[in-house]
Amino acid sequence: MNTAEALAFIQSVGWRGSRLGLSRMRTLLDRLGNPQSLLKFIHIAGTNGKGSTAAMLSAILREAGYVTGLYTSPHLSAYNERIQINGTAISDPDFSAAAEQVRRRGEAMEDPPTEFEVITAMALWHFAEKRCDVVILETGLGGRLDATNVIPAPEAAVITNIGLEHTEILGDTLEKIAREKAGIIKPGCPVICYESAPEALAVIQETCAQKGVPCIRAARSHLRQGAKSLEGQTFFWKDQGPYVLALLGDHQVYNAAAALETAAALRERGWSLPEDAVRRGLNAARWPARFELLKRDPLVIIDGAHNPQCAQALAGSLTSYLPGRKFLLILGVLEDKDVSSMLRTLLPLAWEVLCVTPDSPRALSAEQLAERISGLGGTASACLSMEDAVRQSLEQREHPIVACGSLYMAGAIRALFLS
Repeated sequence: MNTAEALAFIQSVGWRGSRLGLSRMRTLLDRLGNPQSLLKFIHIAGTNGKGSTAAMLSAILREAGYVTGLYTSPHLSAYNERIQINGTAISDPDFSAAAEQVRRRGEAMEDPPTEFEVITAMALWHFAEKRCDVVILETGLGGRLDATNVIPAPEAAVITNIGLEHTEILGDTLEKIAREKAGIIKPGCPVICYESAPEALAVIQETCAQKGVPCIRAARSHLRQGAKSLEGQTFFWKDQGPYVLALLGDHQVYNAAAALETAAALRERGWSLPEDAVRRGLNAARWPARFELLKRDPLVIIDGAHNPQCAQALAGSLTSYLPGRKFLLILGVLEDKDVSSMLRTLLPLAWEVLCVTPDSPRALSAEQLAERISGLGGTASACLSMEDAVRQSLEQREHPIVACGSLYMAGAIRALFLS
C-alpha cells in the first residue's frame, strides 16, 4: 500500500461518521495484537487547550530523553501530523504500513471501524512498533466513549478547560460534558485538571473520589504572568521561574500550569524529569495555528478559534498583545458551532471581515456568514475562495490580519500566507 492508497482507504471509511463506543476499537486492537498494552500513556481530554498542553508535555518528555509519541486531531495539512514521534510527523512509508496493517485486520469486522478509529489504531500500532517510552494521547470527542479510551490506566490523566461543545452528543450542560470528559479517569492514575468552571470541576473531583485517585488542580492562584510580547512570554509558577513560552496567548500560561503539574505527578511515579528539561520543553513547544504569528510585514496572526471559549481567548490575546488596534478578520466557521456568540466576541475588534467557506460539509457558507455579520452591524464580504481572501487581505496595509474561526480552514490559510 502506497501513500495514495492509504489515504484512499482512510477516506473511504469517512462516510461512517463519528459513532461513539469502544467495542469496535477493542475488536480492532485485539486483531492488531493489542499494541496499547505495550505502551505507557498520558491521556488528555477537554474542550480547549488539549493540543497545546499535549505539545508542551511532548516537548518536556522529549527533552528529558524519552522516545515520545504524540497523537492529536484534527490535522492542519496532512493526516501525518496527527501521529508524531519526538516532534516529527510519521513518514509516508510508515503511515502506509500502519494503514495496511489496520486495513487487513479491520476489513473482515462485522461492525467496521470509523475513520477516527482507523487512525487511532494506526497510531497505537506505529507507536508500539517504534517502541515509544510514552505516548501523549489526545481524545477526539468527549472521553468516556472516545476511541482513545481503550488504553489501560495511564501514567496521568489530564483534563483541560471544559466548555459547551457538541451538546447534541455530550450533553447540554457543563456538568454533563464534564462527566463525559471525566470518563478517561481510571483507578491507579493521578488526575490533573485545569481550573474550569466550578460545576465542571465538581464532577471531576467527584469522579476522582469514586475511582480512588488524587485530583490535582492547576490553580490559577499559583500563577504570575511575567513579560510578554509577540516574541514570547514568561511566567512564574509556585514562585519558580521565570519559565519561557514561545506559545503566545494568556490562556497558554494556564495550559502550561497543567503541564507543570503533570510533570510533577510523573516525577512522583518515578519518571526522570529534570527541571532544566522541563524549562527547555516549555520553551521548545510549538503548536501551529493557535495564536500563531505568521508574518510581521504585514502582521498576520492565525488562530483556529472554533467555539465561543476559543473566540474569547483570541479576543483577550489580541487586546492584550495589540491594545487599541482594529483587525482585518479572515473568518470561516462551521454551521453547528455557536456562531452568534463567536461573532459577538470578535466583531468589536474587526475593521472588516472577509468571509470564507471552510473545507467541511458542516461549513457555514461565506455568503451566509457575511449576511449574519451585516445583520449585526459589521462590515463583511463573501470571498470566492481562501486564495481570494488572502489576496484581498494583503492588498490593504493599514490593519493587522487575523485568520480564525475553524481549524478546517487554518491549514489552507496558513499555507497560503507562508507560500
